[in-house]
Amino acid sequence: MPVPVPELGSYNYVPETKENLDWADLVTLDLSLYKTPEGRKQLATTLIEAVRNHGFFYVKNFNISQERVNRQFSIGKQFYDLPLEEKLKYVPEGLDNGAFNGYVPAGRRILDPASGLRDRTEIYNIPKFNGDFKHQHPAIIQEHLAEIEEFARSLHTEVLDPLHVVLAIALELPEDYFTKIHKYDVKSEDHLRYMKYSKYTPEENLKIGRLWGQGHTDLGSWTLLFRQPVAALQIKNHATGEWKWVKPQDGTLTVNACDALSFLTGGYVRSTIHRVAAPPKDQEHVDRLGLLYFSRPHNDVKLETVKSPVLQREGFTQNEFEKSGNPVPTMEEWTFAKQKWQRTKDVVRGDPKFETAQILPGWQEKVYA
Repeated sequence: MPVPVPELGSYNYVPETKENLDWADLVTLDLSLYKTPEGRKQLATTLIEAVRNHGFFYVKNFNISQERVNRQFSIGKQFYDLPLEEKLKYVPEGLDNGAFNGYVPAGRRILDPASGLRDRTEIYNIPKFNGDFKHQHPAIIQEHLAEIEEFARSLHTEVLDPLHVVLAIALELPEDYFTKIHKYDVKSEDHLRYMKYSKYTPEENLKIGRLWGQGHTDLGSWTLLFRQPVAALQIKNHATGEWKWVKPQDGTLTVNACDALSFLTGGYVRSTIHRVAAPPKDQEHVDRLGLLYFSRPHNDVKLETVKSPVLQREGFTQNEFEKSGNPVPTMEEWTFAKQKWQRTKDVVRGDPKFETAQILPGWQEKVYA
């Protein structure tokens, strides 16, 4: 049951764009089908279509009300309304070495060397509530901590557990194969995120090529993205290499598969390449607030290719680390190696030493243009 909550101001979403953008044609997983064995098999087929051919997909009927989602957006907005000096009190120690829970201020990347324009992306990450992490937050977060915990835990029971069961069915593994390595009460680097992209002027957007964040993959299992009407998310089609816009859909989550699942399946599950573009002209004047959840396997899970009948038949038996003969990292090793790279300060966009850096022996980053 949802916990009793204090009063909280409403959150007003901006209107969707009226521009005719080149939208991606994505599949939708209807979790109302999850109740029956036949429905789960149907979902397994749809999920494999999504993670093999598209990358992003929508999830609907996931049993979390829009009111609860709206309240999380309201909390995020009120956090970002705080003065910068207050938010800076919650920058994690060791940010430059891969720490990420707490506040990550904007301006760590140089997007246009000629003008010195920097990124305007702020992040606030809230880790699991399982006893492994400290929870020291500003008052607006602290006052709603029980509600935030209930919301985060519900994402596991209502969305992530079903996705993991359906993936196991698709790979002909025991149904609890992936849920056993994604338990909420075991230490992992999952986190809920409030994320703000502050606007640029039209002239500034032209200077940075109308691109706020370059193409990348996420490092964990799944990323859950709640409906955001400011169009900016773009996906690189696995088959054609074309960039397509991801359309906000009412009553859905947008979900993408990430690096850890790709490693665990020898590349069968494809980590989604995506980026953040400047919004279309009719939304260029507003900031963009995001609500996301990042799912990751337990810290001690070794990212070895699983022994799945499907993967054996399809020839997906080794990931990049195994093919190269390098040590296969644990999820914790992978997380902090990639986070350290991601948090590198004062990187200039286009620097090849950074964009193709070795994260760990056996894995080099790639430029996704």
